Amino acid sequence: MGKTYAGARLRRLREERRMSQAELARVLGISPSYLNQMEHDSRPLTVPVLLRLTEAFGVDAGFFSERDTTRLMADLREALAREIAETRVSASDLTELASRIPAVAKVLLDLGRRNQLLSERLAEAAEGRDGEPDVPRSPHEEIRDFFYRRQNYLHDTDLAAERLAEEIGIRPGEVVRALTARLADRHGVRLTAETGDHLHHYDDASRTLHLSSRLRPGQRAFRMATQLALLEYGDELDHQAAQDFPTATPTHALARIGIANYFAAALILPYRTFHAAAEEARYDIERLTDRYGLGYETVCHRLSTLQRPRLRGVPFSFVRVDRAGNLSKRQSATGFHFSRAGGTCPLWNVYEAFAAPGRIHVQIAEMPDGQRYLWTARAITRHRGGWGEPGKTFAIGLGCEIRHASRLVYSDGLDLGNASAAIPIGMGCRVCERLDCPQRAAPPLGRPLRIDQNSTTFVPYPVAHRPE
Repeated sequence: MGKTYAGARLRRLREERRMSQAELARVLGISPSYLNQMEHDSRPLTVPVLLRLTEAFGVDAGFFSERDTTRLMADLREALAREIAETRVSASDLTELASRIPAVAKVLLDLGRRNQLLSERLAEAAEGRDGEPDVPRSPHEEIRDFFYRRQNYLHDTDLAAERLAEEIGIRPGEVVRALTARLADRHGVRLTAETGDHLHHYDDASRTLHLSSRLRPGQRAFRMATQLALLEYGDELDHQAAQDFPTATPTHALARIGIANYFAAALILPYRTFHAAAEEARYDIERLTDRYGLGYETVCHRLSTLQRPRLRGVPFSFVRVDRAGNLSKRQSATGFHFSRAGGTCPLWNVYEAFAAPGRIHVQIAEMPDGQRYLWTARAITRHRGGWGEPGKTFAIGLGCEIRHASRLVYSDGLDLGNASAAIPIGMGCRVCERLDCPQRAAPPLGRPLRIDQNSTTFVPYPVAHRPE
């Protein structure tokens, strides 16, 4: 186990419990001076102390993980890209800020994002596009952040869904039958086939759940499970959504739906049995889709939520991208950072997946901070069902840090220890720190370009060197 320095988190834990250093030191069986050194990162957290902390305060060991620091650093690099470039703030300075005083870092991050938004609106006003009223970030962006802050895992929701799955007898191949019986017996809901444009529609007055005849069994099961969550756990959904969003707002309603969808996935893929199956299959996605009769995207998304304390799966980042590079879904249990602006990296293998749909593409990728990830990507297509009707195509990406890659079947035959074999990717061209990337689609923020009419370079946006 590597050394863990988590002085800021240890101090925050103590202050939240309103304990003095002497009181906490007594609980941990160490001297106050030793605790003081750990709080100031002069000494690392040892395994015995970490175990006593988790037992005494009921916090998971992940509370002291560097993962949150990595995320915070990535967010800061994006939100303050221009300022960092102009002032030459080093990576070690950001690490110091994010690890030692994360509360201040988060305030700075919020100010940076507000400054970005203000700059965009001023630019729109200068171009004569300021007729629209001033609006905040979209509710859908707020919901993505809701799950991002929770590392895509809702503990109480997951436990409740697992208990219900045990109660009604959820088994592979019997999910639709069990859900149909529960909806009918407990709630008096009957099912009918829907032939219109809706994939599903619930009529509360007649207690009828209309399901499109075009849905596959797995899709039917997911929508039935979502409706069951709304009927049986409506108050709990309201409470969780209200933790971040005011009631009777669009964001609260979307959060409620998002949590219900999470519940549905946890109901039809109960945590313990699915976790065991994933470990046994070495996270072979296609084997899991065959076993459970569910779609590729549903299985990938559920794999990204396996973060239950003391029964963790591989921490994954999950993404859904369209051909234009728009990220319609992005969730992460890792330190991987998804850009909020400027698109995504064209060297990422999620785009390669569109060229060969139906095949899983594997890539070892390295971010500018040196962190490496194993990414799998596959394109999926959905159709309404009729000839000539438009469909929609997405690439589904699932990635984990390289230290977990050996647990995946997709790592077989790869040289995981060879850093030079990794494909260098970034967070998006506008904020990417790889100044010599020939694939760059936009100049980097905060860096003056070298413009010379008498020469050209392979790099599309050569950056002028700063005088020392």
